[in-house]
Amino acid sequence: MTVRIGVTTFPGSLDDVDAVRAVRLAGGEPVALWHGDHDLEDVDAVVLPGGFSYGDYLRAGAIAARAPLVQDIVTRARQGLPVLGICNGFQVLCEAGLLPGALTRNAHLHFRTRDQALRIERADSAWTRDYEAGQRIVVPVKNGEGRYVAAPADLDRIEAEGRVVVRYVEGNPNGSMRDIAGVTSADGRVVGLMPHPEHAVEELTGPSTDGLGFFTSVLEQVVSA
Repeated sequence: MTVRIGVTTFPGSLDDVDAVRAVRLAGGEPVALWHGDHDLEDVDAVVLPGGFSYGDYLRAGAIAARAPLVQDIVTRARQGLPVLGICNGFQVLCEAGLLPGALTRNAHLHFRTRDQALRIERADSAWTRDYEAGQRIVVPVKNGEGRYVAAPADLDRIEAEGRVVVRYVEGNPNGSMRDIAGVTSADGRVVGLMPHPEHAVEELTGPSTDGLGFFTSVLEQVVSA
């Protein structure tokens, strides 16, 4: 079975080519999706990559969340389509209402780029089933507006529902509340995270290959569905 994974491109996207490569290395068939189209090309899952969609005007991800393609993604995600938002893609998913919370300026007000240790908190989402709960992985982070925030009551609910997917360990690069690096929808099919798993899929170019599991996970999810 060929699993078709759509990768979106917005004006200002930077990491769509990297996401396409990660999908291909995982064994999937990447499908380019343009922000202005109302056409998901009959894909089995979607990746919203990092970058600065629409120049991050208004707020990071705010304009992209209202793009024609994202409107279709929101509809399909609520019907069960697996969706992964990475960095700017995470911001878009929060702005679109598919994930709780928001991403704001880093607490130290600096852009932060480094290899980052993470702990997998939930290993049964559509995008993390190839990991084990508690597993430590290392992937890059690179963001200026990566601080995850939510009201205390909402954070308590997110934690109680097991919706934290990955958490920063060995240092918090942006001041995210409760060290949260990524969260999931209630059904585990929509995942957003600030770190970049697509930059950790080959020994030659990444700090590890730890990120590849996000992409192989969704292939297994689609095949077994």
